[in-house]
Amino acid sequence: MKNCFNKLILFFTLFILIIGCKKTPTNQPIIPPVEFVHHKILQGQQYSDQTKFEVFEQQELKFIAKFDSSSIYSTAIPSNQYDINKLYGFADNGEHHHLFSARFGWRWSDGKLRLFAYVYNNGIVANRELGIINIGNEQDCSIKVQSNSYIFSLNGVNTIMPRTSTTPNGKGYKLFPYFGGDETAPHDIHIWIKEK
Repeated sequence: MKNCFNKLILFFTLFILIIGCKKTPTNQPIIPPVEFVHHKILQGQQYSDQTKFEVFEQQELKFIAKFDSSSIYSTAIPSNQYDINKLYGFADNGEHHHLFSARFGWRWSDGKLRLFAYVYNNGIVANRELGIINIGNEQDCSIKVQSNSYIFSLNGVNTIMPRTSTTPNGKGYKLFPYFGGDETAPHDIHIWIKEK
């Protein structure tokens, strides 16, 4: 009797396991999770080691950025401490980025890590501080094209910057992390970026 009872329990256990298992349909692709890309700006350099030419034609660029303590630096010339380094963005209007572009900028100044909106319109640069951020924390960032405006969003807080580009979407190429200003990186700088 005990043996029959054990077989009955085994049968029901297997039955429940078989019914409970669902096979993933083979016609649906498995999308791997997006990982952070580690950007290194080496001492004495300005460009990230991940800089490449990548076409951009979208209404919005959304990403998460993260800095470590290598974002703390002192420039050789004290006034250069207030130069804005570049984080991520895009050239616009099908032109060179020093004519038309929108990107996030950053700098270490007055003992704090600061993010900026940084745009070029017809070769004229404008910037605005977006906020002070904490080292090691993920920062939710986006730049959205809306007619004659760029809408910069930092952790859900929007800032509007002017846009004179005439294309309906941002149109150009991506812009990757860059140190400077006038000086090169005083030490290796590490930035992590993950597109959303």
